[in-house]
Amino acid sequence: MAARAIGTSTIAFGPVSLPVKIYSTGESSRKVSFNMIWKERGVRVRQQYIDPADGAVVPKEEIVKGYEFAKDQYVLFTKEELEVVEAPKSDEIEIASFVPHETVGRLYFNKAYYLGPDKGGARAYRLLSAALRKTERVAIAKHATRGKQYIVMIRPHEEGLLLEQLYYAEEIRSFGEVPLEEGDVNELELGLAIQLIDQAASEGFDPAQFRDEVLEKTLELIQKKVDGQEITAAPAEESKTKIIDLMAALRASIESDEGERKPATRAGKKTGATSADKKSTRKKAASG
Repeated sequence: MAARAIGTSTIAFGPVSLPVKIYSTGESSRKVSFNMIWKERGVRVRQQYIDPADGAVVPKEEIVKGYEFAKDQYVLFTKEELEVVEAPKSDEIEIASFVPHETVGRLYFNKAYYLGPDKGGARAYRLLSAALRKTERVAIAKHATRGKQYIVMIRPHEEGLLLEQLYYAEEIRSFGEVPLEEGDVNELELGLAIQLIDQAASEGFDPAQFRDEVLEKTLELIQKKVDGQEITAAPAEESKTKIIDLMAALRASIESDEGERKPATRAGKKTGATSADKKSTRKKAASG
C-alpha cells in the first residue's frame, strides 16, 4: 500500500521551485495506551477543566488560550488572533546553503521525514537528489510550519530525498553540564575492554535483529487479562550494575563469551589440567 503524505511544501533553491509531499519515516502506533476507567462501573472517564478557586467545572466552550506575561496575569487571544500569531508567513522550505554532509553533527538530528515529488515536480526532484549525491553535500534550509520555524537538512536517500529536522544551536545542551568523576585508564584494562568489544563486534548495524521485547511482553500480559487470567509479578532480578573490580568484571565477561562461542572441549581440559601438568605427564611416560 502506498504511503500517505502528512503534508505538502515547496523547496526553493535558486530559480527552482520544487513541490514536494512529506511522509513519515516510521510508525508510532506501536505504543500501548491505557485508558482511565471508573472501576465501579467499568466506563471510561473524561477529563474536565476545574476552577482552582471554587472547584467549579468550566465548560469547554468557555476555555480560551492566554499567555502569562507576569505572575498570574494573562493576555487572552481569540481563535482568529491565534491563527495570525501562530501561522507562518509561508510553509516553503527555503534552502540557505549547501554544506558537506559530514559537517552536520549527529547531535543536531531531531526527526526525519521522507520527501516525495508532488505533481509536476518529478524532474526537479530527481535533479536535486542527483546533484546532492554528486557533490556529496546536503541542503540546509528553513521550514516554517505549525506555528514554528525549523532548521532542516535535505539529503539524498536511496532513489530520493530525506528531510531531517535539526535542533537550533541554543536547543543543544553542552556536554559540560554532565558531571564526570575523575578516573584513570590503564593499558591492561584498556586491552581487556578492546578484546571484549572485538568479541562482540559485527560488520554493521542490522535493525532487523532487534525486537521491542517490552511491547511483546506487555501485549502478552494484556491478552492474559482479556482471557480472564491473573497477572503476577515475576521475582525481581538482582541488580547487575554494581562493579566491585573492573578487571575481574572484564575478564569474567570475556571468559563467559569465550565459553559460549567455543565447542565442547576435551576431557583433559574439563578437569582443569594445565599445560605444566601435561608436560609432567609426558615426561613420566617417557621415563617409564
